[in-house]
Amino acid sequence: MQAKGLIDTGAILALLDRNDRWHAPCVEAFANIRLPLLTSAAVLAEVFHLVGDHRREVAAAWKLIGSGALTLGAIGDEDLGALDALMARYHDRPMDFADATLVHLAARESLTTIFTVDHNDFETYRIGARRRFRIVPDRAPH
Repeated sequence: MQAKGLIDTGAILALLDRNDRWHAPCVEAFANIRLPLLTSAAVLAEVFHLVGDHRREVAAAWKLIGSGALTLGAIGDEDLGALDALMARYHDRPMDFADATLVHLAARESLTTIFTVDHNDFETYRIGARRRFRIVPDRAPH
């Protein structure tokens, strides 16, 4: 099944953590977003690094990944030059590797919707240097 959008680290973590200030907006948005959502191995590496060795959170992450709601976009050797160029272009942010993979996947797969809590960065990033992301959910209340 073809992905309908992308998902970033922070949104995954917010879905898993009831204490996260983004939890409620992300749960609501996730219930209404078209699935599956594309992500990258770099995003999953960040997720598992950040949940650490907390067994319940690790199990919840694996449950979400295995639910069919997420699909993994391949990043291969042929993509590395594009990732390098993206990170160089946004050096002033700076763009991390996981974000670069998502921006690259958006361009490659013609996706514009991203499920993220990282509004500041994804409002700045452009798909193919021009198109803006449609960010879900809206900014959370402070």
